Amino acid sequence: MRIRRIGVGLIAAGLAVLGTPIVAQAQDTAQPKVLRVAVTGTIATMNPFTAYHLGDTEIGRVMYAFLTSYSRQDFSPQPGLADKWSTSADKLTWTFHIRSGMTWSDGQPITAKDVAWTFNKIMTDKTAATANGNFVTNFDTVTAGDDSTVEIKTKKPQATMLALDVPIVPEHVWSKVTDIGKYDNLQYPVVGSGPFTLTNFTQGQSITLKANPDYYGDKPAYDQLEFRHYDNADAAVQGLKNGDVDVVSGLTPAQYSALQGTPNVTTVKSRQARDNDLLINYQAQTNTRQPVGDANPVLKDPKVRQAIAQSVDIKTLVEKAYGGLAEPGGGFVPAVFADYHWSPDAGQEQKFDLTAAGKLLDDAGYPKGPDGVRVGKDGKPITLRLLVDNGIAQQMSAAQFIQGWLKQVGLGVTLQALSSDAITDAGSAGKYDLQIGAWTGNPDPDALLSVQTCGNLPDADGNGNTENFMCDPQIDSFYDAQKSELDPAKRQQDVKDLQARLYSLDSSIVLAYPNALEAYRSDRWSSFGLQPADGGSITHQNGYYGYLLAQPVGSASSGGGVNTGLIIGIAVVVVVVLGGGAFLLTRRRRAGADERE
Repeated sequence: MRIRRIGVGLIAAGLAVLGTPIVAQAQDTAQPKVLRVAVTGTIATMNPFTAYHLGDTEIGRVMYAFLTSYSRQDFSPQPGLADKWSTSADKLTWTFHIRSGMTWSDGQPITAKDVAWTFNKIMTDKTAATANGNFVTNFDTVTAGDDSTVEIKTKKPQATMLALDVPIVPEHVWSKVTDIGKYDNLQYPVVGSGPFTLTNFTQGQSITLKANPDYYGDKPAYDQLEFRHYDNADAAVQGLKNGDVDVVSGLTPAQYSALQGTPNVTTVKSRQARDNDLLINYQAQTNTRQPVGDANPVLKDPKVRQAIAQSVDIKTLVEKAYGGLAEPGGGFVPAVFADYHWSPDAGQEQKFDLTAAGKLLDDAGYPKGPDGVRVGKDGKPITLRLLVDNGIAQQMSAAQFIQGWLKQVGLGVTLQALSSDAITDAGSAGKYDLQIGAWTGNPDPDALLSVQTCGNLPDADGNGNTENFMCDPQIDSFYDAQKSELDPAKRQQDVKDLQARLYSLDSSIVLAYPNALEAYRSDRWSSFGLQPADGGSITHQNGYYGYLLAQPVGSASSGGGVNTGLIIGIAVVVVVVLGGGAFLLTRRRRAGADERE
């Protein structure tokens, strides 16, 4: 799947801290074993071709297997539907062998033809490419020589061939769909290949997934997984305390601290693949380069954007808005991915300096008026709208700090605290000046970087997968270079050069990389499959180990280590709660999409 964006909170039952199992009182074995997860937000779609919000893709990962997957230990590539692969000497042809004996949840065989059909659909249908089109832009042909062999020929060598986050769908189902964009994929039970099968989805109430007995992996140690919807994060936390749910994610620093010491509740803190950034809208446009939106034209001036960047005290935001439970922002690739993460050096860093920011604005010809607010070239006071998700406390706090700093340099700022859906709609239409957003990336940086390229600009209807309408020839050049560079060190440099260029444009200012803050009922669950295995999170993984490897207290494996195998199995019920946490990735260009991720 793909990138994900602004937050939602998950609450699932039972987690293991750093993989250490938690011993507690056993559940009544006569009752079904249920892992209950709370979330706050909105699930946009169950259609894997258009799903890019975090919440959507979180569920999609348990419904559909990928060609390859990410290791629980360290994110390294490992088998998925393909159990082995090879590449030609010129690195232009990749041959994947599909496991034998696999079936879809309706009993039909899974073959190489399903894989080829999925990729060809994305290659030939613009709407089908909404979520994951970046993975196939360099593909020449995808063919199935027989039921067990898929051959992918690329135009140039492609570094992401073992990181194709594309859900493979059943051809016998999807070939009958006449309009991918309008298909909701809610024909129950939804035919899939993952460990769980979707059996019901009621917006704002629940999502139910039944364990898929035909999944090729191991079986889970419990019967049901439920994601329960709450109106807000406080209600979800109360549900955890009351025992109505078992796991909560996307906690605020205050909630995380308050839950420490609560009987039968264990808190978990881990690094995560997410960044929060301040978007500056200065070039909202479609893929035909037609301007859209209503951003203040003063933002087109690079001196104004630089002044805004120098008016943001990242250190204070981490300490105050994030309660110290975050890492300072820098490059667009989250710090957890050390090989690809970039940080500005002393000569590149735009340090917090209100005096210097004010001088930039003075020199650029934006004098202060009698009320202290600067005047634009049109003679009108400069007032900027700052949009922020009203369900995410850390971002609300950060917005207030930023408003205060910008006021000190003479820029008026009006805060607009909106719902996640309203934020997405405004972003898709380019109707904002400033906005605090969030993105989650994959171990391979390609998908995350793609949202900063010209190729991901939206069409006239707002369909696209761009973060902030970025379109820059140098960024595109670095993006193309990293995608085809097979030397790891050279590719890492290309990725870092892209981030440096993005940083210099002041299109988006990365504020922080928040920690994942979770809590679970340790009287019910002894351990979870964390990713990475050492110090990782339970939810929002680049896999689904947190759900598959969850061990109820009293099960055969509780008290022991966390099984590294894949688990499948019994019934899974998902109830959705989105809001102040991190279950949904709020993507940008299209309402109802993650956000893929």
